[in-house]
Amino acid sequence: MNLPPMLVVDDEKNMRLSLETVLRAEGYEVRLADSAEAAVKLLGAEEFFMVVTDARLGGMSGYEFLKEAARLKPGLPILMITAYATPKLAVEAIKAGAIDYLAKPFEPDELLHAVARCAERHRLIAENAALKARAGEPYRVEHIIGESPKIRELRQLIQTVAPTDATVLILGESGTGKELIAGAIHSLSRRAGQNYVRINCAAIPETLLESELFGHEKGAFTGAHRTKRGYVEEADGGTIFLDEIGDMSRPLQAKLLRFLEDGSFTRVGGTQELQVNVRLIAATNRNIVDAIRKDEFREDLFHRLNVMQFRPPPLRERGEDVLLLADHFLRGFNLRLGKSIAGISQAARGALLAHSWPGNIRELRNVIERAVILESHVEVQPGSLPDFEVESRLRRPEAGRHGQAPSLAGTIGDHLITYERDLIQSAVQQSGGDLDAAAAQLGLSLPALRFRMARLQLSGGVVDDVGVAPARLPER
Repeated sequence: MNLPPMLVVDDEKNMRLSLETVLRAEGYEVRLADSAEAAVKLLGAEEFFMVVTDARLGGMSGYEFLKEAARLKPGLPILMITAYATPKLAVEAIKAGAIDYLAKPFEPDELLHAVARCAERHRLIAENAALKARAGEPYRVEHIIGESPKIRELRQLIQTVAPTDATVLILGESGTGKELIAGAIHSLSRRAGQNYVRINCAAIPETLLESELFGHEKGAFTGAHRTKRGYVEEADGGTIFLDEIGDMSRPLQAKLLRFLEDGSFTRVGGTQELQVNVRLIAATNRNIVDAIRKDEFREDLFHRLNVMQFRPPPLRERGEDVLLLADHFLRGFNLRLGKSIAGISQAARGALLAHSWPGNIRELRNVIERAVILESHVEVQPGSLPDFEVESRLRRPEAGRHGQAPSLAGTIGDHLITYERDLIQSAVQQSGGDLDAAAAQLGLSLPALRFRMARLQLSGGVVDDVGVAPARLPER
C-alpha cells in the first residue's frame, strides 16, 4: 500500500545517511531529523507510519523524545537504537513507549525486519478502519430495488462492468440512486477490499476542493500548518467516487483530466509528482450536454470519464417499482421508529402511483418516513401522505423559471407525450386515484383514459366499495 514516510532521528550524520540508504533501497520514503527537537516539529507537520530514533541525542534524549512523541502521536510505533544495550535500558525503552529495541551494531536485515512489521501493522490498522467505515453501508447490487426493465438492465450492467477497472460516469436526476450504483460497482470490483472514498464536489468550497482532492504541502496557503494527504492518496488501490462533478471548476477539471491519464498529480504548493492507482467513478445531476455547450464543463474531460455510462431512470418512469420501494422503506422505518404498520392501504398505493415524484427515490423515502410517523391505523392511509400540491408543480412542462422558454431538446412528439403524461398524472392524483373523476376532469371517457394510460405505461386506481386498487395495465 502507499505508506506515509518514516522518520529517522539521529545526531550522527553518517548514521542518518546510512539508515536512509538502507531504507530507501527497500522502497520506504524517509524523512531525517538531527535532533529530537527537530523531530518533534516534523511530527506536528507531517504524518509518519513509524519513527526510528537513537537513544542518546544531544539536547532532548531519545527517552524524553519517546514520551513527547507518545503525547503528540498516540500509537505511533517507535523503534529505538542504542550502542549501550543493557536489559535495564531495553525495559526502560519499552516502558517509555518503544515498540522495539535494536543494539548497535546490527545487521541491516534486523532493521528491515522490524520496519516491515511496523509497515504491516500500519496496513492492518488502515484496513480495519476502512472496514469499520464501510460496515453497514448498503453497497450491494441487491439493494437496488425494482423489477422494471430498466432497473433489471441496470443491475446486469453493474455486474458486467464492476469487475473491470473502467472509469464510470453516472448521469441522472437528483435522488435516483447514483451513489448506490457507485457503491455497488465498488463492492463487486476487485478493489472491494480496499478503500472506497466519496467526495461531494458541490459540498466543498471551490477554493478547498483541490486541496481536499490532491492534498497540500505545509505552507501552501494560510492555515496549511502541516502536509496533508488528499483523498486520491487515501483511495490508493481502491475506488474514488466524485459526486456532482458537474459543479467542479474548469481549472480543477484540467488537473483532474491530467490525473485520469496515468494517476499522477502534485499536491497544492508542491513540486514532487506523485502517482496512485485508483478507479474513478463520477456522477452528476446536471445536463452535461448543456454544461459543455455553455463552456462550463470540458468536453475532453467528459469523453475521458465517459468510458462506461450509467443512466438510472427517474422514479416516474419505473411504474410499480414505486410500490416495491415504498414497502421497503416502510419496513425500515417500522424498525427504526418502533412502529408496527402492516402495510400500505390500496387507496394510499393509488396515490403513490399517481404522483410524478420530481424528487425521485429520496422524495419517496421522505414521504414514507412522514407516513410512518403520522399513521395510527394498521395500514398507511392517504391522509398520512402529503397532498403533493407543491411537488406536482415542480416538473410541469410550463415556461422555465424567470420566464425562460422550455428546453427545445427532443421532437415535438416527445414534448406532447411528456405534457400528456403530466396532465393525466396530475388529474389522477387530484382525484385520489378515482379514474372516473379523472376522466371527467380531462373531458375523456373512462375507456379513453385507460387506453392513454396503457399507452404511456402509467398505473392508476379503480374505485370500488373498499377503496382504490391499483390497475394492472398491459405492457407497451
